[in-house]
Amino acid sequence: MTGIDKVAWILLSDGQILSTRSQGRDVWYLPGGKREPGESDRDTLRREIAEELSVEVDVASAVHVGTFTAQAHGHAAGVEVRMTCYTAGYRGTLHPAGEIAESAWLGYADRDRVSAVDQIIFDHLHAADLLR
Repeated sequence: MTGIDKVAWILLSDGQILSTRSQGRDVWYLPGGKREPGESDRDTLRREIAEELSVEVDVASAVHVGTFTAQAHGHAAGVEVRMTCYTAGYRGTLHPAGEIAESAWLGYADRDRVSAVDQIIFDHLHAADLLR
């Protein structure tokens, strides 16, 4: 079993979650990305969110929401993604950057527009009455 190790940012507002779509992709993903060698979860979160959304995550406020695993979207069968998710405050104005084409606030009704691992996260947040 091959795996992809990612860290994601859970930013909720009024029952919706911030999601991103990369250039050339048709599926939405939670903001975040792959860990660099030797990086901690919080280091990855800080770097990836700065690169993708032009804001500074307040890693001191980061709270682990959960770790979720599913088949990696766009990869061969058996390649799983392990997504470690955190909420955290931030400073700055959210603005897509780097490989991110756009960002949007999605609700639970948008579940079919996101990757398999994000669908599991959407289910988790919906069950906790955090995503409507």
